[in-house]
Amino acid sequence: MPHAPARTPETRKADTLHRLATDVDAWVATASTDGTPYLMPLSFLWLDNALLLSTARKNPTSLNLQATGQVHLSLGQTRDVVLIWGTAELATPVPTPHADAFAEKAGFDPRQSNYPFFRVTPTRIQAWREVNEIPDRDLMLEGNWLI
Repeated sequence: MPHAPARTPETRKADTLHRLATDVDAWVATASTDGTPYLMPLSFLWLDNALLLSTARKNPTSLNLQATGQVHLSLGQTRDVVLIWGTAELATPVPTPHADAFAEKAGFDPRQSNYPFFRVTPTRIQAWREVNEIPDRDLMLEGNWLI
């Protein structure tokens, strides 16, 4: 089955920014300090070139983010994927307008459960649909957009 023509890097960046603005959830992968992996879906808000996440304080994702600060996120399906590597830090305090926007988008308010927020700063972003987009899949490296 032939693939659709590869998108230009500019189109893939625009598509990625659209997904970051409109997708609600991402798969979030972390690891503990001993390397034990943990994967779970979390809601997010794209804001000021970073992702705002929240989860229960004692959840393995929260504990891993607090211990290592390393995170890998995935949006979409295998044939239309955005992969994000980043560093995470506790986001305190979160300005009320940002927390309100997160609650509206996610459909729940972490402040009601005293869940911490994390700010994820992307260091690398890749996006592709089919094999013909893999050679140019990097959109961001070392925290800098390539396009």
